[in-house]
Amino acid sequence: MDPTTLSCTECASKLSALLAGFSPNAYDDDSWRDLEVIAQHLANYLRKRHGPEDYHTPLGSTTLPQDLTSLLGVALNGAPIPDDARVPAVLEILRVGANLCVDHDQNRGNLLEAGFPQAVVLLLEGYSELVPSGPQADPLPLSIPHLEVIKIAIGVLLNTSLGFNPVKFRLISLEVAMTLVRLSSALYPVGSWMRCTTCLFPGDRAPEEKETPIRIAESWNTRIALSNWAWRLITELRDDEHPLFDPQVLPYLVQPLIAFTPPLLTAPPPPNLAHPSPLRTSLLQADFELLSDSCSQLESLALDVEDVRLSLARGFQFPAEHQNVPCLIAMLDFIEQGSYAPLWYVQHEASFSMADVRNQEKAFDDCKAAVIKAVVETSGEDKNIDVLVDESDPTKQGGSYVSRLVNWIRNFVLGGMHSNARDDLVICATLSLGNLVRREPQSTLLLSPPHDIAQLLSSEVLLSQSTDIKLKHGVIGLLKHLSQASCNSAPNRMALNIAKVVERVLSSGVLDERSDAMADVVQVNAIGIVKHLCNGSLDNSLKVILPAETNNPPPTGLSQVLSLVKHSDKVAIKSEGTRIIVNLVKSLWSNEPPKEYHNVEEIHVRQQKRDKAITALLSPSCIEALTALLERSLKYPVLVNEAVVALSLLSTHRDGGALVLRAIVAPLPAEVTPGIPSSMAIPATPSTSSEVESPNIWSPGARHRPPQNRALDHLVSIVRNISKNDDAQGLRLAATSYPIEVRTNVCSLFGQVTKHVSGEDADIVKDEARPVLEELSRHGQGLGRESMLGNAARRVLDMWAQA
Repeated sequence: MDPTTLSCTECASKLSALLAGFSPNAYDDDSWRDLEVIAQHLANYLRKRHGPEDYHTPLGSTTLPQDLTSLLGVALNGAPIPDDARVPAVLEILRVGANLCVDHDQNRGNLLEAGFPQAVVLLLEGYSELVPSGPQADPLPLSIPHLEVIKIAIGVLLNTSLGFNPVKFRLISLEVAMTLVRLSSALYPVGSWMRCTTCLFPGDRAPEEKETPIRIAESWNTRIALSNWAWRLITELRDDEHPLFDPQVLPYLVQPLIAFTPPLLTAPPPPNLAHPSPLRTSLLQADFELLSDSCSQLESLALDVEDVRLSLARGFQFPAEHQNVPCLIAMLDFIEQGSYAPLWYVQHEASFSMADVRNQEKAFDDCKAAVIKAVVETSGEDKNIDVLVDESDPTKQGGSYVSRLVNWIRNFVLGGMHSNARDDLVICATLSLGNLVRREPQSTLLLSPPHDIAQLLSSEVLLSQSTDIKLKHGVIGLLKHLSQASCNSAPNRMALNIAKVVERVLSSGVLDERSDAMADVVQVNAIGIVKHLCNGSLDNSLKVILPAETNNPPPTGLSQVLSLVKHSDKVAIKSEGTRIIVNLVKSLWSNEPPKEYHNVEEIHVRQQKRDKAITALLSPSCIEALTALLERSLKYPVLVNEAVVALSLLSTHRDGGALVLRAIVAPLPAEVTPGIPSSMAIPATPSTSSEVESPNIWSPGARHRPPQNRALDHLVSIVRNISKNDDAQGLRLAATSYPIEVRTNVCSLFGQVTKHVSGEDADIVKDEARPVLEELSRHGQGLGRESMLGNAARRVLDMWAQA
């Protein structure tokens, strides 16, 4: 029978007839050879379109999809994989199925309904049973025909699922991705050709599979192709909402990283691949593509799957977690020691131009960046802190993980500004440690000997105007976490002060006006450092406010903050920057505890500095910034209270009352005014206030006033704790319910700003505030918190009555 004379329809009919002639226990070799040649002819015919005539749709509507599924089952006869005699027929059956559905959703659906993709998955699972447990260093010996069957089986799944969700979702539910990883890793372990001492073929191979150079090249190329197709399919199945893998995939994903890390990376190639050749080029390229795929998966899994982050940390302490593969250590080794393949640079390497090499170098750097992100995310998992910070080894403070990261930073600093140092290691270390030291015990560990990390982070190598912004991002972020976690630890704050962290941050140029997103993040963190370290610290506050005692002092920290707050368009920078001013005011107005080393002269000098600093804060720019914080933060009672307290303290100075009074009665800045009406309509935030304890007061005569455009109007509304609404309901509760303490502080501010000042501005405050204060004084009877607000209002009214 000459199959080339048959049409597609006739070939499909012949396959159906052959299927009917097979019996479970009778295998006629001639019939299987007939099936092979007929299926081969049909597969070849379906491989490409033949003009306008459509053969795919009619064939898909016949029994062919079901016949293919049945033929595959008969060929296997209950075995997980076909025997050698049936392999050629199975290969052609798979080719027919793969080519039938190319760019054809209807046939993809027909094959799915017939169970063909599911049967192919079972076939691949059968081959995966040949793979020993765990990642393999050497390739699994397998004949070329069986390799071809695996490759085409993967091709079937790839063709049926491309852009077709029903098949895609079924394959995901069958967990085919893990099967593909196990097969790909076993049949083509990355870098295995560099150390392969075992044969690629099984020991009982046929004579025609003698390990000739041609057959070896064919085996390697087939392994490369199937591995490439496997990862293409994994990429196609990838779904951000439903991760394909769980932690069991990690030992397989780190194998490419190990291959690109010494000693394997620097090992000489075997004799048969010692010289440039097309095969060696293909192997080099395949290794790198698999590295790229693995790094991408590691990054996404660490970002999206909590179990993966937890497993990586556990595996650092307990290697049995990953079948004795130290996954996180392998990732750290790759970051530190991994490098470009030396054979990329061998002259005359086939098809490797210098442009290709440069592109691969950049792509390799991207791979490292992906692994760094995975490490940082693993460190950022709260449940991993007590696992990765290990205090059981007295020789390594914080454990080997923390010590290794700190050493990366130390080596960079010791190398100096002009060394060929590795800033990527510092970026990884600082971001990872920043995630680990969000609590005081871990901060204490890093700030104490032998690490003394504050001294390292504040070095000129890491914090100077010339430092790259990416490096500053990690360093400033870590310092921010250290300063925040050390608020209640005097020794930790002392370590940060001895390292001159505040001065280094202010001189690093990080508070200069920038416009890119990363600079914004760095600036917010830098502001956080200064804010926390100035809280309750007169020494640090003086360093921020007063100019350096040099011939040509740079801009003061206060002037940098004010300029940044004024010109930035980011609310976080404006608000957090102004909170520095709040802390400066509170620190300067607080009573400094006595110190033994203070003699009379020192006390006099410090008081002079304090007076100069207070004078610097008593400026329109500082007071306007605080007023803007109040106006910008109406939905955040904590921020409102901070602004009110700072303004009240400034008002206690003989020169401060008039400045604050003028600021609160003046029209709002343009940056704040447009957002006011909508800001009052933001849903309520949780509050400690109670409507029973804290009456809401409304002044009917003010209902039809113009929209609020002064700080005074907001202050009155805060005390009243009610917002205006001209709809049918008439009145409603304020969008943000303010605690009694905040409203009481506003009453105190009204009294303080009018205490020593008279004139039109003071009269405006009295006229606006008196009705609500009178109402509060009448309702605020009782004891405890119930009376706090009423008593505060009554004190202000009494003071005004005596004036």
